[in-house]
Amino acid sequence: MHFIRPLLASSGLALALLAVPATAGEVAGMVVDGSDTIALRSANVRIAELGRDAVTGADGSFLFAGLPAGTYTVVASYVGAPAQELTVTVPATGTVRADFALGGESGAILVYGYGANQASALSRKRENDQVSDVLTRDAIGQFPDQNVAESIRRLPGVNVLNDQGEGRFVSVRGLDPNLNATTLNGVRLPSPEGDIRSVALDVISSDVIQSVEITKSLTPDMDADTIGASIDIETTSAFNRVRDALNVSLEGSYNDYVGEVTPKAAVDFATRVTPDFGISGGLSYYERRFESDNVEAEDWVEGDDGAIYAEGLEYRDYDVERERISASLNLDLRASDTTMLYARGLYSQFEDQEYRRRTIYGTGNALVTANGASGVTFADSDAANPGDEYEITVERDLKDRFEQQRIRTLVVGGETDTDTWHVEYSASWARSTEYENGSIDPITFARDFAGEGLTVNADYSDRRVPIYSASGVSDFLDASTYELDEAQITTLSDAEDTEWAGRLDVARSFQTGSGSFTVQAGGKMRWRDKRYDNNTDHIEGADLTLADLQGRQTYRLIDMGPVVDKLSTRPLLNSVADQFQVEPVDTAFDSAASDYSIREDIAAGYLLGRWDSDTLRVIGGVRYERTDNTIRGNTVTLVESDNGDLVSVEPVLVQREYDQWLPSLNVRLEATDDLILRAAGYRSLVRPSLGQLAPRFLIEESDRGEREGEFGNPDLRPYRAWNFDASAEWYMSSNGALTVAAFYKDVRDYIVDTTVQDTDYFGLAVDEATVPINGDSATIYGVEVGFSQQWTMLPGALDGLITQFNYTWTDATGDVPVDGDPADLRQITLPASSRHTFNASLGYDKGPISFRLAGTYRDRYLDELGATAEEDRYVDDHFQMDLTVRYRATDRIQLFYDWINMNNAKYYAYNTFAGRQNLLQYEEYNWTMKVGARVSF
Repeated sequence: MHFIRPLLASSGLALALLAVPATAGEVAGMVVDGSDTIALRSANVRIAELGRDAVTGADGSFLFAGLPAGTYTVVASYVGAPAQELTVTVPATGTVRADFALGGESGAILVYGYGANQASALSRKRENDQVSDVLTRDAIGQFPDQNVAESIRRLPGVNVLNDQGEGRFVSVRGLDPNLNATTLNGVRLPSPEGDIRSVALDVISSDVIQSVEITKSLTPDMDADTIGASIDIETTSAFNRVRDALNVSLEGSYNDYVGEVTPKAAVDFATRVTPDFGISGGLSYYERRFESDNVEAEDWVEGDDGAIYAEGLEYRDYDVERERISASLNLDLRASDTTMLYARGLYSQFEDQEYRRRTIYGTGNALVTANGASGVTFADSDAANPGDEYEITVERDLKDRFEQQRIRTLVVGGETDTDTWHVEYSASWARSTEYENGSIDPITFARDFAGEGLTVNADYSDRRVPIYSASGVSDFLDASTYELDEAQITTLSDAEDTEWAGRLDVARSFQTGSGSFTVQAGGKMRWRDKRYDNNTDHIEGADLTLADLQGRQTYRLIDMGPVVDKLSTRPLLNSVADQFQVEPVDTAFDSAASDYSIREDIAAGYLLGRWDSDTLRVIGGVRYERTDNTIRGNTVTLVESDNGDLVSVEPVLVQREYDQWLPSLNVRLEATDDLILRAAGYRSLVRPSLGQLAPRFLIEESDRGEREGEFGNPDLRPYRAWNFDASAEWYMSSNGALTVAAFYKDVRDYIVDTTVQDTDYFGLAVDEATVPINGDSATIYGVEVGFSQQWTMLPGALDGLITQFNYTWTDATGDVPVDGDPADLRQITLPASSRHTFNASLGYDKGPISFRLAGTYRDRYLDELGATAEEDRYVDDHFQMDLTVRYRATDRIQLFYDWINMNNAKYYAYNTFAGRQNLLQYEEYNWTMKVGARVSF
């Protein structure tokens, strides 16, 4: 019952405010573009004589209630269009209409191209209650990016973390993506991946999206689990438009490394079946094939003679095919003059077929025979001491993984708006899944060179791409000498994350002579179940060599030598399945190590007050959230011995609960018609990642009695933060704005993974363990600057120029204990936090032609914490350029061309062992081009 109390208490308080409304007149209306194509959301409508303002909703409508009889001037304004005014006479009772069409008869600046996107985004940013940024698309256009994550990175303070050269996770103000919350049509998106809360937005196609809003300060009616930002994605409503729409697009995608054209197609529509009922939706299909070349190193050491080298180095050749299907369907009903109802659904499926060929040099037991300025030489024998035992291991393997991710959401709800009451209500369901079945991960062919005269030279002249060459053994490249070592088969990897939610918000407004005061209360319940089940078979024993499966590499950095064929491996393994035996120890260990389930119930209630006048808006209040967890995992112990290795599995159950009171205050001051000042202070929290929280205790005990562990931590506390924001926004008379924002965050109990020595953890004694822990405190502060302008004041053809630029500087630092000792601290930048990010674009939008040349930059960031500072993993800075060109051949046909990653931006991760940058991972992808057409009916 304690979950229901916040809901009942907050809603009951709102209902207690019932009062009989006074009889008065109303002004109601719509604001649309001059061509009567789209409804203008977030247009400002003002009654000049009363100093009262209203902001249009998604359908362009507005309402002034409780007006005394009289004659008034009503003014409508929207960024990028001249203001309009109407004179209306309000009766003592009843409603008078005031409808506006802005932007001239064509309305093109508000409907088509990048100028329309900018006008819409700036209008919504201007009128929002919180510090925010918005990305929208025009009525017939589309986001010129491969997925939602890549579209969002154009906004101030926003960048993305890439996977295989494609944007995946969104970083706001340089912070870890795990510190964001993501919703779709108001529904919290659960993560399809097994261990995290953050949602990889490459799962969702940009074609079915209408807008994305990044909210950087919180009000009490919002979920409080964010420190970076709240990311709200919206699909199209039929009431967003005045006219019906049907758009179809077809395109081909070409990656330079692959040399093949792959298809993409999309359709979206919006129609009003009746004046009060509309249907809208979209369907998108995208197949993308690409390749990447990768090299990775590990275990950097300093030899006795001062040589700095990696004991393991891998060359990886990736061939990837991704298929993305997204579909949305929305129903909207105006049930009465005061009530709107809706149902919104989305299905998105992301399939990833990855082939990875890999050559691995293991030199941990080799002899270092030479140490030059540019490299190191290893040998498998010592001519001066022939009795000494040295070894070089070379492995050649293949990973054949097919992974499917799905996100499904459904929300039904509505809102009722009367003279003085406003009620919103919704119920939602969301499920995300990730599934693998039968992936080869990997199959390995190996050869140990010991005393055969093999010499391997590692040339580190290029620190990012070290070159290994072998000599001294004539059959080093003979595939038949590499025998099957083991095949690891993921028989099942199944992650499922489901959340049900219900929400009720009730508001009562009171009009005064100088403005209006609103009391609002509400509650929300969230019921979440997350589980992950993994089964892995280690099989061995078949009489195979690499010669049986030799294929062709598509690697460009060096010659990898013989590689495993990516297409014939699976059929051959099936044909000799009777020769394999399952290795019981590794199979039992890996199959139990990752499994967990979490039940998380969150009950929330809030109370806020809102003051609105013609220049000042203040929203203040408090939110309460209670979290209950039931968490299950396993203690998995592997003990090595001369009599055979043993694995034991013991289930673990942990239950816990905690609550938070979360006050907030947001102030919006319209200092002049063009200058908006904001200030906000609020408290928020971010719950630990599910994989960190799960009680998965993994221990490996060697035959010498040494015990190493890898642990989850069910005692982790959530991040808790006090957040402060201030901003100034100057909206120019044309389509443009200059904005400056500052932010400060005092974060307690932030979470990092660390290595501890000689510890007793949950009653389990280990010599060394990796475990996530709560740090003490961290401070995050910084500045955002944004500038956007459509240069309509320039003469001639130059008036189509559009420029956009934004820059964010972030300082995010905290202390972590050394070896788990809270008295011994070292300072770090928070993981995934970049100090500098910027986006810049030069565009043109006039007549039938529009283009945009865009660049996005992210500074280096700490990716993983090492045992010492010099072993920390950093990801190097990233700068990428993209080009988009649009040509409107007719009013209904638009041709487009995209050139993505035109500068071949690369991925590079390193540590600073021995005071220098040492390769951990390098990857390159080259560019992708897309050409297509979009037709509007």
